[in-house]
Amino acid sequence: MRQIDLTPYRRSAIGFDRLFDMLESRARESAGDNYPPFNLERLAEDRYRITLAVAGFKADEIDITAQQNVLLVSGRKEESERQGDGEYLHIGIANRSFERRFELADFVRVDGANLDAGLLTIDLVREVPEAMKPKKIEVRSGASLPDDRNAVSEAA
Repeated sequence: MRQIDLTPYRRSAIGFDRLFDMLESRARESAGDNYPPFNLERLAEDRYRITLAVAGFKADEIDITAQQNVLLVSGRKEESERQGDGEYLHIGIANRSFERRFELADFVRVDGANLDAGLLTIDLVREVPEAMKPKKIEVRSGASLPDDRNAVSEAA
């Protein structure tokens, strides 16, 4: 995998440090392990779902933690549970512990998680607070609004 140098863009793009950090960390992660595989889908304009293939894991072996724009999904298998009773001639089913991180956008929260038939689904919702939503400003015509600075100086 080729490493991308974002330094020239960092010099000319002000305020995008977090975006560049995220891109660089993704590039490092993608060069590593890709276990467990996952799907990411948009269900609606403000609803998303992550589906991870976690065959062989029980609900109590999976930990999901969301904090400060990061979703961490990890699975822990006990060493005794990884080994069967017989002698394996071929091991093709990955049954190892894992840790997978997802960067979440602002105002995205985890709505719920479900484990069924070896698939872990995590539902996400984007809830922008009213104060952060765009507001339509009415444009009036006629006399301008009074200037507060003039009103203060006239009162003094």
